[in-house]
Amino acid sequence: MIRNIIFDWSGTLVDDLPAVWEATNHVLIQAGRPAMTLEKFRAEFCLPFTIFYNKFVPHVPLPQLEEWFHGRFRQCQDSVVALPHAREFLEFCRDHKLRTFLLSTVARDHYEVQQRTSGFGEFLDKPYLGVWDKRQKIHEILRDNHLHAEETLFIGDMQHDIETARHGGIHSCAVLTGYNTLEQLRAAKPDVIVEHLGELREILIQNGLHLTPLTRAFEETHPPVVTVGALVFNDAGEVLMIRTHKWSNLWGIPGGKIKWGEPSEAALRREIKEEANLDLADVEFVLVQDCIHSKEFYRDAHFVLLNYTARAPGRQTVILNEEAHEFRWLAVEAARELPINAPTRKLLEAVIQRNSAHVENQHH
Repeated sequence: MIRNIIFDWSGTLVDDLPAVWEATNHVLIQAGRPAMTLEKFRAEFCLPFTIFYNKFVPHVPLPQLEEWFHGRFRQCQDSVVALPHAREFLEFCRDHKLRTFLLSTVARDHYEVQQRTSGFGEFLDKPYLGVWDKRQKIHEILRDNHLHAEETLFIGDMQHDIETARHGGIHSCAVLTGYNTLEQLRAAKPDVIVEHLGELREILIQNGLHLTPLTRAFEETHPPVVTVGALVFNDAGEVLMIRTHKWSNLWGIPGGKIKWGEPSEAALRREIKEEANLDLADVEFVLVQDCIHSKEFYRDAHFVLLNYTARAPGRQTVILNEEAHEFRWLAVEAARELPINAPTRKLLEAVIQRNSAHVENQHH
């Protein structure tokens, strides 16, 4: 049973990625190196961050790098916000009398600003801050606070967090809300990967504060899930493509799970509204797909996918919720050229084939 939780801070409880990215690019530019795209930064950034510095700016002394970074970070840390589901998870910990600790590289002065803004400091029994290599601290935390390893869980968003948990002999959970990609986190082999802390909260509730069910088989606790999704066209004939961490950062279509008692088309309209802020017209069913044990999805799952086409008429504005982090309107042929997940590719090919057949029939 989990009785103690050690949190990472950045990318786990708060979203400071934009600010850290901006401050890091400031360092690179000051050092005469080119700035990085966000995608490249997420792929390259690692902990301990001295490894990152040694790779890209080995010619600059560490004190100078730190001065550049923290000076710029102080100017842009107003962008740091609490991650969705973080407060609810901390309240869950308090309600269940779980002991909570923080193990983070974040500097103390930055933490003080961010914890006051988020209000998260009051939920943490003790913060351990400014720790460059967390592996060197984990045994001290366990020893000084009399924590049993088998009852302790470390939650983080980076490979270094998972390695730290393994070094301390404790449980590990990786969240997709931060710096490392699904591929990187899988390589670290955590005990569980979750989309966000809300999912972890549900797992702990369902399993009586254990990470996995004690008796029931995996298949019993993870039955097939029926979902709806649509290839949404705008009035210009372009399709909406969205990108999510949970599908290995591949592009796909908006959609989600059908609720109990909800007709499938009603579920589609609700999901597209929640995920992309779009109202739909001209909804048409295209095909049904099985998606079983997909390696592209962040966890093992069995989906039954109901796929549609639809139109978002007028000048509607796409507003993504926390499930996706990027979108594009593209011609269908251009969408085909993106790195897209397998179910979306199958839907695109089916729609292209259907449209070609329709044009051919018109000519006859």
